[in-house]
Amino acid sequence: MKIKTLFFGITTDLVGATELEIEVAENTSIEAFKIILQDNFSNLANINSYAIAVNETYADDDYLLNNDDVVAIIPPVSGG
Repeated sequence: MKIKTLFFGITTDLVGATELEIEVAENTSIEAFKIILQDNFSNLANINSYAIAVNETYADDDYLLNNDDVVAIIPPVSGG
């Protein structure tokens, strides 16, 4: 399956792109998708955590991705 993946904030610098299409197997969970991301973009380990939204809705680790989903990688936000 092809998953359109959008990166925001510091994650764009860590992966070197604002948008990528990532191929995953059917029934891939968000938890497995995070592992795929870290395997392909080891720099993501430089941030403590990040949220994931699927089709503009925050998703838990057990959510299963569907073909043509749009996944957003949202880094922690600090105020000031």
